Amino acid sequence: MKYAIVESGGKQYKAVEGETIEVDRLPVDAGEKVGLERVLMLVDGEDITVGTPTVNGVQVSTTVTEHFKGPKIIVFKYRPKERIRVKNGHRQRYTRLMVDAIGAGKIASKVKKAEEAPAEKKAEAKAEKKETKAPATKEKKAEKAPAKKTTAKKAATTSSPKGKKTSSTEKTEK
Repeated sequence: MKYAIVESGGKQYKAVEGETIEVDRLPVDAGEKVGLERVLMLVDGEDITVGTPTVNGVQVSTTVTEHFKGPKIIVFKYRPKERIRVKNGHRQRYTRLMVDAIGAGKIASKVKKAEEAPAEKKAEAKAEKKETKAPATKEKKAEKAPAKKTTAKKAATTSSPKGKKTSSTEKTEK
């Protein structure tokens, strides 16, 4: 029996050829091919390959069969004698994937592209932001920042409720 342990959405699943797995919702339409590249372990009969952290060159090719919602979960928070009653419901969204093949090869992974796109946009935005800012030299920074001076205030005496006198001195920075 050939199967692989794959990671999708931070969770691990056992992918067996010809069977389906239910993963968290993926931004892919039904009927499209998806390649799961994070293969953590591959078992082919008696041959076991464990990755560090992933097995290189191995990919699980899948087809999206449908998107669906899981069972409704009701969360009810109750505190007696405090008039606190909060009722919430939740239905997780899932994607059902049919495992077509497990093995070597490169398959266009739309999931990986969808996950990389926001990261690439952020990196480009940071690069543009750095380019628009003029590099400030140490001399300019020294001119803008005034010298810090410390001054001592007079000692203040205060009386506490029990009649004891205390004194304190404070230093301030300008």
